[in-house]
Amino acid sequence: MPDTQNTSALATRALQVASRVDAIEPFRVMEMVKQAAAMSRAGIDVVSMSVGEPDFTAPDMVAQAAMEAIRGGATQYTESLGLPALREAISGHYARFYGLDIDPRRIVVTAGASAGLLLACAALVAEGDEVLMPDPCYPCNRHFVSAFGGKPTLLYASAAERYQLTAAHVAEHWHDRTRGVLVASPSNPTGTSMTVPQARELLAAVRQRGGFAIVDEIYQGLSYDGKPVSALALDDNVITVNSFSKYFSMTGWRLGWLVVPEALVPAIEKLAQNLFICAPTIAQHAALACFRDDALEIFEARRLEFQRRRDFLVPALRELGFSVPVMPDGAFYVYADISHLPHHLAGDSTAFGKAVLEDAHVAIVPGDDFGFAAPSRHVRFSYATRYERIEEAVQRLGGFLRK
Repeated sequence: MPDTQNTSALATRALQVASRVDAIEPFRVMEMVKQAAAMSRAGIDVVSMSVGEPDFTAPDMVAQAAMEAIRGGATQYTESLGLPALREAISGHYARFYGLDIDPRRIVVTAGASAGLLLACAALVAEGDEVLMPDPCYPCNRHFVSAFGGKPTLLYASAAERYQLTAAHVAEHWHDRTRGVLVASPSNPTGTSMTVPQARELLAAVRQRGGFAIVDEIYQGLSYDGKPVSALALDDNVITVNSFSKYFSMTGWRLGWLVVPEALVPAIEKLAQNLFICAPTIAQHAALACFRDDALEIFEARRLEFQRRRDFLVPALRELGFSVPVMPDGAFYVYADISHLPHHLAGDSTAFGKAVLEDAHVAIVPGDDFGFAAPSRHVRFSYATRYERIEEAVQRLGGFLRK
């Protein structure tokens, strides 16, 4: 007879999770999404302002390009760096919209921006390396660093600093184990961008110390208060991350790209070959259609619609008593301070978010995910939902606060 007790003990030991997983915290926003989805399945009308996903989907010409690729048999692996035609198209996009001459050889097509960030961190972050980033910031960014044994150090970034890392942060906190910075402009959860002087000074401070700078620009296409400036225009050695998910409305297609210094391309290519083989082939062929004039007209119209939603939501929230000290200039988020609201849960964003969902049937995100700088005072609203639904959410919030 087999010794089932010993077999079970061996199986338990074999399945012991690696210690690095301890540094990865749950993505709490997904728990809110699950609860809201369960309420919707139960027949409750929930206005979702939680998920960072456009309510628009890929336009018809993009879907058509995907179907043509499938029918034509263009479904096999591509080069690990991506379809040459797509890398050329992305290069042309930088020339057209940003006036930048980016060599296509520096462009790496990835399986979403997340894969791009993983590749960048795999190439640049060694065990024990410290990477500076702002607090608040997108939670997965610090976990990408932790996954490769690095130490993400979040530094409080105030509203006066547009919730962004600054050269002053670098000067004060850089030490012998610091290797670089990871920032996002526009940012999730705040929707704020670095100003050009702010970005230039930050990149210069990092360059002076021989460090790397990874700049997440996935929301840059969704900028509202002036033409955005890519970090690539300020420093040729920066690593930028971008995506087809937000401006191009292709979230589930899992497609993004990196722009890296030419000297880094071989390392990134070797990692991409081993970790991913390539980005999804069908999505790559579909993405070529994103750069057509008729597709770009659609994306620009959608950008203006997001701006219309922002221009309604921010004043409405302020009128209800939420504090929004900085007008978000990009993405589709509002990071709001609840501490002065006339409500007994105004000091506990988790309980407040739960009460808003259960009583007002509006799904928002507590600040816990985004760092350690007063998360209990902040909630994030996503306006990636229909204008009429945002109006409905504001009415419901007003009723909830008047109770």
